[in-house]
Amino acid sequence: MGVEIKVEGLTKRFGSQVIWNDVSLTLPAGEISVMLGPSGTGKSVFLKTLVGLLKPDAGAIWIQDRDLTQLREHDLYEVRKLFGVLFQDGALFGSMNLYDNVAFPLREHTKKSESDIRKIVLEKMDLVGLTGAESKLPGEISGGMRKRAGLARALVLDPEILLIDEPDSGLDPVRTSYINQLFIDLNAQIDATFLIVTHDINSTRTVPDNIGLLYHRHLAMFGPREMLLSSEEPVVRQFLNAQTIGPIGMSEEKDADELASERGQELPPLPPIPLQLGTSDGTPRRGERPPGEWCRANGITPPPGSFQSHNAGVPGVRPTEPVQPTEAAIS
Repeated sequence: MGVEIKVEGLTKRFGSQVIWNDVSLTLPAGEISVMLGPSGTGKSVFLKTLVGLLKPDAGAIWIQDRDLTQLREHDLYEVRKLFGVLFQDGALFGSMNLYDNVAFPLREHTKKSESDIRKIVLEKMDLVGLTGAESKLPGEISGGMRKRAGLARALVLDPEILLIDEPDSGLDPVRTSYINQLFIDLNAQIDATFLIVTHDINSTRTVPDNIGLLYHRHLAMFGPREMLLSSEEPVVRQFLNAQTIGPIGMSEEKDADELASERGQELPPLPPIPLQLGTSDGTPRRGERPPGEWCRANGITPPPGSFQSHNAGVPGVRPTEPVQPTEAAIS
């Protein structure tokens, strides 16, 4: 079962360079959260800091009433057992076949017998759709298969927290769809807390329960999916809707002259909020909410066409009626 992660005032520097400053958020237990941001905003650094591979310069990371930033190395080692990490390239050993790659954490960190290890490895490889590929080397398989092998390895110690770094990097849209569905199904099966770093806007709009955006050395916003997809905050609106009008420029932040030249330009309308991807077999997840629930509760009228049942033909997406605006939103 997943656990909550509470981050308070987290700051990270490399020398005099501030990567991000005073980041505070709560990753809800058992839910899928996504962290976005322009290149170079420290998203991967954030993952490595959460798991204790990098030490922050200030702030706290609370897991099960323990602040990871204050733990001694031995205690931190024990807490890390709660984590499974899927690195961007899968981080597989090129000289080992997939079976031995997946078995590696069990052999390193447990005293299980080889028969028990075999049972666990085959179970996790089946879970990610790699049955029959045990003897293959990483160089003999596709990028998508390498990522799934890395995911199987991240799962062998039954983590309560999964940190996933750019799983869609190097994948075509079809493979990205497959791995997105895999994350949704896994979340329902193992009830772990997921944090995914990605640049893929389509995945961000349909997969997570919560979305965060790192920008210009701080956390611009973090909250439920519908909150960010309906946000009028300029940097959030620009990034999540891939627009050129807004504060983000080619080198991250536009200067005053560029912003002044855009003043008065009409912004494109917000696109409809899509239905969230559901599990393949209809099993509910802990973080799953009725479409439009956040908008209704907060008196927000979603963009026209939101939550329409035209997505009903997409595997894993359950149809629903369009969300009607609330009286509060109309007034």
